[in-house]
Amino acid sequence: MSRERADMQDIRPLSIAIVNLMPTKIDTETQLLRLLGNTAMQVEITLLTMRSYESRNTARQHLDAFYRTFDQVRDEKFDGLVITGAPVEHLRFEEVEYWPELCEILDWSRTNVYSTMHVCWGAQAGLYRHYGIDKHELDAKMFGVFEHRVHQPLAPTVSGFDETFLAPHSRHTGTSIADIEAEPDLEVIATSEEAGLYLAASKDGRRIFVTGHPEYDRDTLKGEYDRDIAKGKDIAVPRGYYPGDDPAQPPRQRWRSHAYLLYANWLNYSVYQRTPFDRSSISNAASADEED
Repeated sequence: MSRERADMQDIRPLSIAIVNLMPTKIDTETQLLRLLGNTAMQVEITLLTMRSYESRNTARQHLDAFYRTFDQVRDEKFDGLVITGAPVEHLRFEEVEYWPELCEILDWSRTNVYSTMHVCWGAQAGLYRHYGIDKHELDAKMFGVFEHRVHQPLAPTVSGFDETFLAPHSRHTGTSIADIEAEPDLEVIATSEEAGLYLAASKDGRRIFVTGHPEYDRDTLKGEYDRDIAKGKDIAVPRGYYPGDDPAQPPRQRWRSHAYLLYANWLNYSVYQRTPFDRSSISNAASADEED
């Protein structure tokens, strides 16, 4: 930030909403709060759940105590929004029970949120709704920790990243890199030879798309693997996760630093430095960005 701009800074807490679509909501909210809280900025969080879908894995008491619905916040403005993944990849978007409500949220984000971070299935949903880019089925589940390469080292989202870095994936569908490259408003920021697209963003930085799960804890992939084995599913050992790909060994977490950096960069460059001090003018700022 330039001295001129720094001298003009009025500082206030950032208002961040999280649309938590994961079945393990408490684990996911803890993972995301850990990443979002690892900066010098004050962050105020609003957790959102779907009114059109009843969660089967999180106690109603927890949802009532800590979550709001979109209807309760639709008239509010937020500096940032995170939309998580969801275990609904095998369905077409239109077949997802809460798809109409999620479309409302995605459309609302254009005028009521300054910058949105879309994660895993949330990234696929955002690309489909905003740009008409569909997902495609994979031959086998993309499952493990993969090496990625930065293609746009000057992109603010990857400021401070190494040329290559690790990140977890856990998904049955993918997004074509060629489809992203064909969209004038988007740029490919990081990919993996094995896992494909990892990070893309709109050129104004207001929409970030992450196809993996940088927020995952050390044991999250292990929990998914153990669950599927217990159910008798034909699931491969997550690649690059256990030492020697041996599930008898304790897994290693080798992606934490870049996960923290990704979220810190988003909060700093896409949210804090660009969102209006007066949140009520976010829609005007968004319109100005789109015209530029």
